[in-house]
Formats: sequence, structure tokens, C-alpha cells
Amino acid sequence: MRTYAQYCPMVRAVEVLGDRWTLLIVRDMLIGATRFNEISRGLPGLSRALLSRRLRQLSNAGLVVRTADGYALTPAGQDLRPLVFGLADWGARHAFGDPRPEELDPELLMWWMHGRIDTTDIAKRAVIQVVIADRRRTYWLVLEPGDASVCYTDPGFDIDAVLSSDLPTLYRMWEGEIELLDAVRAGTIDLTGARWIVRGLPGWLRLSPIAETVRASRRG
Repeated sequence: MRTYAQYCPMVRAVEVLGDRWTLLIVRDMLIGATRFNEISRGLPGLSRALLSRRLRQLSNAGLVVRTADGYALTPAGQDLRPLVFGLADWGARHAFGDPRPEELDPELLMWWMHGRIDTTDIAKRAVIQVVIADRRRTYWLVLEPGDASVCYTDPGFDIDAVLSSDLPTLYRMWEGEIELLDAVRAGTIDLTGARWIVRGLPGWLRLSPIAETVRASRRG
């Protein structure tokens, strides 16, 4: 590994964390990803070979350890939380403009969304068809007591509700720029189906972990 040859704690931190993808791997582990395939699925532009290399580097630096079923952050890794989410706060205030087309991946968004659904109050199966009109793509969220999954092909269940919008709007909702119910009232997101799902989904869907940061930056 090339170094900056400066005796400074900031330089040492950059040497550990400054490689491409490293901070995003830490970000995803801070919000709950523990298995190799989970981390890989959440970072689709990262090759599995490079992910393995970055995890080894983080392990050698004392930030990650192997566990029986994956990986975990050490206390030193957990101490990166204020740094990582501090960067998110700075980005939301100073570098977060309109989404670029290459930033909008529908499958990644669905993967993120299914992982942030709180199934505590879901008493029976709910199947929500998600239609992304501008991409002509359809996905299915299958919510059950204690579990949420996303299907990229028709799971064969009856559809209980339909959520439809264009991809930029769904991303803006996910990132906290617009509220789901506000978008439904404005007609930019269409949510129809069983009343208990239409009423429940805004509470079940916990948005991006940095959604509150984005909201605060917009208010500011």
C-alpha cells in the first residue's frame, strides 16, 4: 500500500479509509449488512473480488472481523459512525442536487426498501406490486409477520396493493426529500389497494438511514 509519508492521524485515517468503495462498505455495515452477499447486493458496482480485498484491508486495519455467518465491525469500526454520517450530513447540505440518470438503479432501490420495512405490525401477508412506469419495470414486495422480501419476478400471490411512480420520484421519497403521503396527495405517487395496506405502508416503510439528514438540510 502506498502511503502519504506524513506523520499525522488524519493521514493514517485516509490511508485506511480512502480507497474507492471502503467508506460505502462501512456505511452498509453500520446500517446492518453483515453477510458478504448482503454487502455485495447493496453495492452493485463493486466486484466481488474487490469487495473481498476491501474486507481484508478493513480486517487488517482492525475495523472488521469475521464471524460465524459473515462480518462484523469492531469497536474501532463502530467508532466510524459519526464520521460516515457526518459525511452524509455535509453531502446533503452541500453536494446533493438533482439525481443523475446513472445514479438511479431500480433494483438497488427495491433492495434498499425491502430491508427497511418494519414488519412488527403486519399480521398477515401483504403483497405490494411496485410499478416503475418510466423504466417499464415491475417488482413485488412480499410482507409477512417478521419478514419482508422483494421479488424481481411475479411471486404468484394475489396483489393486495399497487404503488406506482417514476424512478426519480421514488428515489426522492426514499431519501427523504418528499413525503410519501404528500406525493400521493400530489399525484406523483399512486398508492391503491386494500385500505389497511394503504394506511399502513407510510408507517411500515422506514426510509433511508440518512433521510432525516436530508430533511434537515432541506429545512435549513
